[in-house]
Amino acid sequence: MTYAPSERQQERIAFRRRQTVRSVLLAALSTAAVGALLAVGITGSPGWPRVKQSFFNWDVATKYLPDILDGFWLNIRLFVICAPLALLLGLLVAVLRTLRGPVAFPVRMLATGYTYSFRGVPLIITIYLFAFGIPGLRLQGTPDVLILGGAAITITYGSYLAEVFRAGIESVHPSQVAAARSLGLSYRQAMRHVVLPQAVRRVAPPLLNDVVSMQKDVGLISLAGAIDAIRAAQIGVAQSANFTPYVVAAVLFVLLALPLIVITDRVTLRAARAQNAGT
Repeated sequence: MTYAPSERQQERIAFRRRQTVRSVLLAALSTAAVGALLAVGITGSPGWPRVKQSFFNWDVATKYLPDILDGFWLNIRLFVICAPLALLLGLLVAVLRTLRGPVAFPVRMLATGYTYSFRGVPLIITIYLFAFGIPGLRLQGTPDVLILGGAAITITYGSYLAEVFRAGIESVHPSQVAAARSLGLSYRQAMRHVVLPQAVRRVAPPLLNDVVSMQKDVGLISLAGAIDAIRAAQIGVAQSANFTPYVVAAVLFVLLALPLIVITDRVTLRAARAQNAGT
């Protein structure tokens, strides 16, 4: 039997559609009005021609775009490698911090010391320590500064992600672990099949936010001497005496971040809807 909405229900649906269309039109008009005011205010300012020449020079942008793109490809590769490693490291440290019993006390202390230390030290200093301090020891088999800089980014963000994972693990009620243990599961099996799946779902939005932050902070690898997008832009600025290469690099990083930001917003909205579904 096919369900047919009543006349009152059809009126409600039509009213909601009209309200949606009205809201979209108002949002578009208000956005266009604000954009027009900003455009008029900026381009009508006395110093706009000089700013346009110094930051938005098309000839300079097209000249240095290939070099910046080559450096940007290094940033992308570094991010693709560092992000999964930081997630795995953060998850491992979070699990180690949740271990119980006096036997695991040294492990908990090491994990806690790691998170406290690298969360407190600025990433720039960590990169300097790894990229220049470790080679200064003159040890055989010392990796390249690019690898050392990537390790600094991974370890620093691993400490941030570890706290996010730990918050998710501790948000799962202990009764669920007790129920899993009563069914014959070991502590490791309970963590794997009961606690961690719920914890990861609950902290997915803040995890993705940290990943977005890492996406732009991989640009700090230029401090280690690598020719990435930031360093290529810096070279272009020095050669042209113009700041447009920095704007080109910024646009590339924004384009890289947009998909992650959209995914983060959708995951956050989905989590909010799931949380409010039963209220």
